[in-house]
Amino acid sequence: MPIMPKHKKTLKNILEGLYQKYNHKKFIPPDPLQFVYHYKSKADMEIAAFLAAVFAYGAVEQIEKFLTALLTKMGPRPAEFIKNFSATDKKLFRNLKYRFNTSEDIISLLIILKKVLNRYGNLENLFLKGYNKTDENIIPAVNNFSHTLLKMHKAKPGRGLKFLLPDVKKGGTCKRLFLFLRWMVRQDKVDTGLWKGIDKSRLIVPVDVHMGRLSKIIGLHRRKTVNLKAAVEITAGFAQICPKDPVKYDFAMCRIGILEDCTGRKNPYCPSCELAGFCGRK
Repeated sequence: MPIMPKHKKTLKNILEGLYQKYNHKKFIPPDPLQFVYHYKSKADMEIAAFLAAVFAYGAVEQIEKFLTALLTKMGPRPAEFIKNFSATDKKLFRNLKYRFNTSEDIISLLIILKKVLNRYGNLENLFLKGYNKTDENIIPAVNNFSHTLLKMHKAKPGRGLKFLLPDVKKGGTCKRLFLFLRWMVRQDKVDTGLWKGIDKSRLIVPVDVHMGRLSKIIGLHRRKTVNLKAAVEITAGFAQICPKDPVKYDFAMCRIGILEDCTGRKNPYCPSCELAGFCGRK
């Protein structure tokens, strides 16, 4: 959806203002990204990021509680714990579940990650095997990545495991995998930039309820259903403003929903909201 030149300049100024206001580590909590910064080594941060991203669904308080329990069981070095994950270790997770993901889903995921670390060294090396620099965007690589992870499961994956490692071809937003990639590939005061071999201009915006609603307000899509096509369209809109880094404004925009409690209905923040001129609620 082309952005008119005058609108483009106004929108860029607003988005840059939001970026400068919110893109700081102090605003990360309660985002699941906070768990990544509990660790110092790249190996531990990568594992924490992947687990935090794939379980980033549901209420914020639930996500925090679950990830605290999950990572606490792994001790101070989660990557090392997973590399040496044993039958005895499975007992630690027998009573752990998250919403409709069972303890078996969690254990299966940890076993898959163990295979990745022992075969490829880390998740980045596995991802790069399915990444082609000539692809228009990151979607084909994400598809290869998710399929490879599922193939490492010794049995036919159940509904819960397939939810954690979604099939891109089914058209869902795949928000959690795109979120993981934003954390890994981009580098600023919020995102880690741990992965160096991927062009950030190929990333896709991780579209959640906040991003779906706010990007529609500012005119980046008109779709009734937020799906993968909508995510691609939203990303293309941001690319008109920042072609080298279309996912740059994701964290900052989502703070309006998460920190300022924007639900699409009028609230006390509306008069001072940077996007008030677009949605008309002042």
